[in-house]
Amino acid sequence: MTAADSLPGGDSRPGEAAGVDLTVRLTEAPGAPEYEFRLVLGSSGLSKSPSLEGSTLPDPAAALAAVELFAEEVFFAPRRADMMCTQQYGGPQVAVVTGTFHGRAVHSRFSLTDGCEIARWRAMAPLFGGTPGSSGQT
Repeated sequence: MTAADSLPGGDSRPGEAAGVDLTVRLTEAPGAPEYEFRLVLGSSGLSKSPSLEGSTLPDPAAALAAVELFAEEVFFAPRRADMMCTQQYGGPQVAVVTGTFHGRAVHSRFSLTDGCEIARWRAMAPLFGGTPGSSGQT
């Protein structure tokens, strides 16, 4: 077993390093109830075919498509110091995504505090479960 097989919290799942195991915690406003979703992509049974079994999102396939398309930019690329963002407020929603993405640790916070953050939120909207207020639409 390698370090890549170890998940946050000490869980180990051999062979999952190439998969996706993300937990999303979303709140719509300070003090509001927290929603929690999981996106899990692993191997299914003896066939080892990709499976979304264990995912709790309403549309795990759409969430996986968004993650596969935008993860590098949204989860792993540092925000440029010279980046200019529109000064607009999209709402009080906050989402925190933790877990692993193809063997890489993920810990990303999403909000709607300016144009750059709203763009990140909209790129990953399917990952936030389609709950009221989660789409990033203002």
